[in-house]
Amino acid sequence: MAINYPNGKKFIPPKDQPAKQTVAPKKKKDLSFSNRGKTLEDELNETNDYYLQLGLAVIHKKPVPLQIVKVEYPSRSAAVIREAYFQAPSTTDYNGVWNGRYIDFEAKETQNKTSFPLKNIHDHQIHHMSKVVKQNGTAFMIIRFSSWQRYFIMPFKELEVFLEPNDGRWKKIDYVTRNRRNFLRNYAWRISTN
Repeated sequence: MAINYPNGKKFIPPKDQPAKQTVAPKKKKDLSFSNRGKTLEDELNETNDYYLQLGLAVIHKKPVPLQIVKVEYPSRSAAVIREAYFQAPSTTDYNGVWNGRYIDFEAKETQNKTSFPLKNIHDHQIHHMSKVVKQNGTAFMIIRFSSWQRYFIMPFKELEVFLEPNDGRWKKIDYVTRNRRNFLRNYAWRISTN
């Protein structure tokens, strides 16, 4: 079965088995999380551009508030930021308007095959989504299980259930539970108001 993105671009799933290596693999020296979630972010940006082109929604990625301290100018037309600091914690990743309704959401990606750990959601993000919902906006999370190539949209009101105290242990959203409850909604084709 062929699957296409809404803009007509063909979806090519990753191959299950890696190609045979003729050279010994290099050891990973440092574990970097700098590009964690980059696949999901790229897909969301492409989808949001598609929605914008069709006039279905206006959704943009929020810039991270930075205080730029040091800039170098190697040439007249190019500036290189050498030192910058976060001014304040950012709220969520995306916001915009769909069908006259304000929406605000956080995008998270995990390689975990069984669950999504809630410790990956920061307190300031939870407080922000709570305030959006209190103002009758729509707040939700999009979670990508990269191992399964599955996407879940979780409205903030559903997320709140998992945020209640749990004997001091980190809670998690179980993949099987979410899947069994048929909570899967495909963001690439629609935005749910639930």
